[in-house]
Amino acid sequence: MASLPYADLDSITGGRTTLVLAPHPDDESLGCGGLIAEACARGRPPVVAVLTDGTMSHPNSPSHPAPRLRALREAEAQAAVESLGLGAHRLYFLGLRDSAVPTEGPEFQAAAARLVRLIRDHDAGSILVTWEHDPHPDHAAAHRLAAEAARITGVRLIAYPVWGWTLPAHRCLPSRPTTGARLDIARHLPAKRRAVAAHASQHSGLIADDPQAFRLPADMLAIHDRPFEVFLFPDAAAAPAGTPA
Repeated sequence: MASLPYADLDSITGGRTTLVLAPHPDDESLGCGGLIAEACARGRPPVVAVLTDGTMSHPNSPSHPAPRLRALREAEAQAAVESLGLGAHRLYFLGLRDSAVPTEGPEFQAAAARLVRLIRDHDAGSILVTWEHDPHPDHAAAHRLAAEAARITGVRLIAYPVWGWTLPAHRCLPSRPTTGARLDIARHLPAKRRAVAAHASQHSGLIADDPQAFRLPADMLAIHDRPFEVFLFPDAAAAPAGTPA
């Protein structure tokens, strides 16, 4: 994936407003913080929707029970997108339960309908979501929700890997042809670093009273601290013209 050709932002997104769907607060910064910053710099700020409340990162913290942790993670996400140049009024929290994103049934349809409303309210032309092969159930479920919203609205579906970078090389190959491109984010790397740093609960000892706490490993942070981001097109028909598979 890291060897894909470079493409311009407009070639990737179609030149219209983009809806970025993050399964958890921090995925937006890790996977496409540079793209968010570039879109803002061009005067076309995206819309960011955080799917879950993120409260399973510290499920047994006495100092941060779920309501307080949710508020903290929302505040971190707000600070993160502001670091990228995005106004907090373009950040939405959908509030689904962390680690319990539905993949079918009434809850699934309700969540997809909320994404459809955001797409239509903001006249978005594309939806960015975590890669369908990311080894986290919420990430795969988020992709399924975004695909449903894209099907209903006809917008371009674009995927960004987060945990997919940790897979062995042979497992990074999808089961069907996928096209993609890299976006040069070198000039936005300082802003992306500030955005990732804003999610302090996820990579520091900010919450130290939960022995089962999640913490982003240093090698994972290093993977996303690069002067490019990768975007994949599950439907070859949605790929930018001239982008090879």
